[in-house]
Amino acid sequence: MQNQKPYYAVIFTSTQTEDIVGYSEMANQMETLAKTQKGYLGIESARNSVGITVSYWESLEAIKQWKQNSEHLFAQQRGREQWYNWYKVRICRVEREYEFEK
Repeated sequence: MQNQKPYYAVIFTSTQTEDIVGYSEMANQMETLAKTQKGYLGIESARNSVGITVSYWESLEAIKQWKQNSEHLFAQQRGREQWYNWYKVRICRVEREYEFEK
């Protein structure tokens, strides 16, 4: 992912409940929806005992608009009620990045 710097990363870290019925479908739906949002740049995700999802955005305004999206608000509510024991959201400004690829 090659992005114009600076840009923003929203880091969502979570632990799940045992009741994850519908979680994968909702996660896929939210990723598809996020891709249609103005300012969306990409996403990376990993899930083990702790799940980590990082989404990338052009601006703080784009992140605010995503947080207020009605379908995303519904997913957040369902997550709090059913899927998550705990979560933390961090919003970071990315000034620099580098990578290795073999």
